[in-house]
Amino acid sequence: MPTSPDRSLWADRQFLLLASARTISVLGNGFARVALGFAVLALPGATPGRLSLVLACQALPQLVFVLAGGVIADRMSRARLMVAADVVGAAAYAGLAAVVLSGHAPLLLMCVLAVVAGTATALFAPAMDGLVPLIVPAGRLQQANGMLRVGTNSSLLLGLALSGVAVAWIGAGWALALNAASFVVSAVLIARLRVPGRAAKASSGWDDLREGWREFSSRQWLWVVVAQYAIVVAALNANVGVLGPLVAEAELGGARAWSVIVAAQALGTIAGAGLAARVRVNRPILVGVLATFPAALPIALLAVSAPVWLVAVAMFCWGIAADVFAVLWSTTIQREVPEAALSRVSSYDLFGSLAFAPLGLLAAGPVAGLVGTRQALAGCAVMIVVATCAALLSPQVRRLGPAALASRSERRGVAASGTADEGPA
Repeated sequence: MPTSPDRSLWADRQFLLLASARTISVLGNGFARVALGFAVLALPGATPGRLSLVLACQALPQLVFVLAGGVIADRMSRARLMVAADVVGAAAYAGLAAVVLSGHAPLLLMCVLAVVAGTATALFAPAMDGLVPLIVPAGRLQQANGMLRVGTNSSLLLGLALSGVAVAWIGAGWALALNAASFVVSAVLIARLRVPGRAAKASSGWDDLREGWREFSSRQWLWVVVAQYAIVVAALNANVGVLGPLVAEAELGGARAWSVIVAAQALGTIAGAGLAARVRVNRPILVGVLATFPAALPIALLAVSAPVWLVAVAMFCWGIAADVFAVLWSTTIQREVPEAALSRVSSYDLFGSLAFAPLGLLAAGPVAGLVGTRQALAGCAVMIVVATCAALLSPQVRRLGPAALASRSERRGVAASGTADEGPA
């Protein structure tokens, strides 16, 4: 049942289970984010192109299967789907850890395991986005989203801060094994959630997809920002996944230096999530889009060979801005979109935002080899600025305010009340 509005969210068993599960699994992901890249770079004959290939194999299934994940999440218990996704993710990262630790890590096998890990994410993410409104009252969604991100970002910071040391001391394989263990713990905690059941649907999966598309495409602010982030995410992935590690390996001191830079971003996201949980703005989408501009700064600094500390400061600032955007964005979608279609709309959001992510990863290595890493980084920074300026041309992006959010939230509650019955997860 939803949390009582007069109780602390941290005192609510449902919210505490969900927050704990996410915090633990994200801690493991902090290790894996650094470990996977350096595990590939440590392979005999490793090249930027091979690193791009493995990371693209992880990202591509997130794009291919996320729409199916949204349909499934709106047709069954979202909690059960999240448990299944965690189990699949644990198996994938355990396999990656095993092949790396064995000393025999064929590129093809690593690509296959990366595909499995990406598929698990595609199933998990839409269900997670749709689960929060089922356990948190509508009036506390922004607070809940902010608190969840404070917890997950804090654990990501810890994971990233320790990841460089872990890779250097115990190796990338053990870091990947820790991520697999974190997925198992997450699955156990989510399995204990009790959420409203879902009424059986007579419609087909294709009908559900079309209905989700109508909900998504009818909101200009939604598809405009998703189109913006298709470009932004591609540029960010190219930087974090390929170009940044290449610069770190060649000029900044390797895994330790890069872990400091990405940990600075994680530290910023903690501050950003705490701020976003409390901030009240009249135009949340406008503020969120404006908060995207700082993403270009650390990439531009890497392009001009700035020192590690300056890049880290810029990443900290981007971390703050990124979570202000993320909390305002998630809360607006949860308030605007009917609960029965929320996971499908979230899947279209993820599909659009990730549309160019595999291309960014695949192209980053070859482009860096062709024009140089610094020139490729400069191009990524320009892409972010141009895409963000274009999003600001939308009237709904500039004008969507609390009045619209309040009225549509009421309609959302009426629609949701007739679509679910009470039952265990």
